[in-house]
Amino acid sequence: MDSLKQGANYVSEQVQKATSGTSKEANKEVAKDNNANVGTRLNAAKDAVGDKIDESGHSAKGEAHKQQI
Repeated sequence: MDSLKQGANYVSEQVQKATSGTSKEANKEVAKDNNANVGTRLNAAKDAVGDKIDESGHSAKGEAHKQQI
């Protein structure tokens, strides 16, 4: 039963990791867009960094759950 729970947690972390990765890439594109104003670009760059941190965190948590299966 516990390994089933760990498996579900692993899948959940992988989904959250993918979501953060997608958001990070979208924010990177906005940050690179010369047509966007400076404030928008800076905000997108900041958000991309936050998304990368989230992505790394979800990856580590997912790996921990995987090891407990």
